Amino acid sequence: MAKKKLNLRDIGTEKHAGEHSHDAGHNHDNTDKTTLQMFLPAIISFTLLIIAIALDNWITQNWFNGWVRIAWYVAAYIPVGLPVLRDAFDSIRKSDFFSEFLLMSIATIGAFAIGEYPEGVAVMLFYAVGEVFQTLAVQRAKSDIKTLLDQRPDEVTVLKDNQATTVKAESVEIGDIIQLKSGEKLGLDGELISEKGSFNTAALTGESKPDSKTKGETVLAGMINLNTVVEVKVTTAYKDSKLSKILELVQNATSQKAPTELFIRKFAKIYTPIVVLLAVLITIVPMFFVQDYTFSKWLYRALVFLVISCPCALVISIPLGYFGGIGAASKNGILFKGSNFLDVIATIKNVVMDKTGTMTEGVFKVQEVIIHPDFDEKTILAMVNKLESQSTHPVATAIHNFVGELDSKIAFENVEEISGHGLKANVNGKELLVGNFKLLDKFSIKYDLDPSSIVYTTIAIAYDNKFAGYLTIADSIKEDAQEAVTKLHNLNVKVTMLSGDKTNVVELVAKELGIDTAFGDLLPEDKVEKLKAIKSKGESVAFVGDGVNDAPVVALSDVGIAMGGLGSDATIETADVVIQDDKPSKIAMAINIGKQTKKIVWQNIILAFAVKAVVLVLGAGGLATMWEAVFADVGVALLAILNAVRIQKMKF
Repeated sequence: MAKKKLNLRDIGTEKHAGEHSHDAGHNHDNTDKTTLQMFLPAIISFTLLIIAIALDNWITQNWFNGWVRIAWYVAAYIPVGLPVLRDAFDSIRKSDFFSEFLLMSIATIGAFAIGEYPEGVAVMLFYAVGEVFQTLAVQRAKSDIKTLLDQRPDEVTVLKDNQATTVKAESVEIGDIIQLKSGEKLGLDGELISEKGSFNTAALTGESKPDSKTKGETVLAGMINLNTVVEVKVTTAYKDSKLSKILELVQNATSQKAPTELFIRKFAKIYTPIVVLLAVLITIVPMFFVQDYTFSKWLYRALVFLVISCPCALVISIPLGYFGGIGAASKNGILFKGSNFLDVIATIKNVVMDKTGTMTEGVFKVQEVIIHPDFDEKTILAMVNKLESQSTHPVATAIHNFVGELDSKIAFENVEEISGHGLKANVNGKELLVGNFKLLDKFSIKYDLDPSSIVYTTIAIAYDNKFAGYLTIADSIKEDAQEAVTKLHNLNVKVTMLSGDKTNVVELVAKELGIDTAFGDLLPEDKVEKLKAIKSKGESVAFVGDGVNDAPVVALSDVGIAMGGLGSDATIETADVVIQDDKPSKIAMAINIGKQTKKIVWQNIILAFAVKAVVLVLGAGGLATMWEAVFADVGVALLAILNAVRIQKMKF
């Protein structure tokens, strides 16, 4: 997936507060400058302008006229006007002839040409002030993502020959041992080799609740050690760490534009030249129809028209609205791969979800063991444990926790995973099957019970072409699963559960949670058919799962949402939206963030068009001055910006 990266490490390297790029949206990054430095040109210009106005109107003197007066206003104009004139020149060089810089340049130079010096300076001054405020707004909107960057320490402490050495995080190799003191942030993903540790995972999940880890468990870059000194064995290179992938995902998100954003950009490229043409016509056409035609009068009206037409409010506030939505989501542990998914998720009418690991903990425990008397229970369980160890499924973990250490003497041949059924292998020259009862049916293994009578998840076992018995395994429902379904229903979203688990187990969970529709005993291709049936009604669908096993369903859905972004690299690659802390209640939150973002974007569009339309008409008719024009441009842009950053303060 080729995406243009927004390199957040380079934020602040641009030349000045008013710098833009219409190809990549407005660029208001200026973190190398203090707020005072950004406002300084405007302060100088404002001071000179106020003195000039005072000399023109309130202070009696006889020297402030002619070339002295013009030079003074030019001096007031240069601090705020020169950067814009330079940007206009750069835009023309890049074949962007109708940029807002050119509009402001023509309007203000035109004002000087007809002797309206105070207004020419004032328009550029307020434009420059507006640009600084927009810069500050953009910086604030990006603060959440920049905070993520701060979670990666540049240096770590590595233990070699019992000696602690501080080295660059990028230079650490897989297998090295990192020493992490209390309060320090982990720089790379690894395995905890100390007996236990407690970590703050807020950088990854948005949750500050401590997460306890024990020896052998995975710990991730960005986690903060809360207690005693711990040691971590590095398992992943710095550039491949989970946090690095998350950062890359969020950085790339701004390059995936929403349809509304793309439309506004295309619209601005057409709209601006038309307005320039209209301004020319406003100046010239009245010459043929108005008896007391005065060129300077109609040129002034055209200049007002040009200032009003500047599309800054739209081109700035709309991308910022989407960026704010992405930032608000990431602050809550939800990662959107692009602003286009914010738009799509806002329209979702159906949420289809997996059961295990999505609405349930995915932490299984063996409930009962039923082994046929013809087989040795200990031997069968040892073989099942060893075979299941080759799977990452939660069921395999439950069996391992129940049976214990693996028997190294057991050797398998021809191990095969049969999708939607289970595992098959040869051991001691005989065939071993471990999976669901459909696996036994597939290989014509006869059994003397009704699988549907067993409520819990069942692991059937066959050895040497004979039914050997089964294990039952139970999972627990997540504590916020009920809340998740309730919130989705409050958003008028229908909830469907599709699972490969037994139908009676799935129906039991669905009934307890109030899920609208549930289907069990489904193979991956069955899930696809069920999803197609929902989409055939013409309604939008989001699928929530692990993003790997359910790849076909994720691809078919309008939005793929991955639960457990901390657990699977492939999840981050596959899904459109990643919920980092496994909480199903975040599904409704993601939809709500999408809805609020879309609402704010359309509020800004309507505000900008409404005000500009009114003032454009007034300007063309000579009823609006440069001051009204400034409000229609800079004022509306600032109002739109303030509205856009509002999403950062919302509680979801």
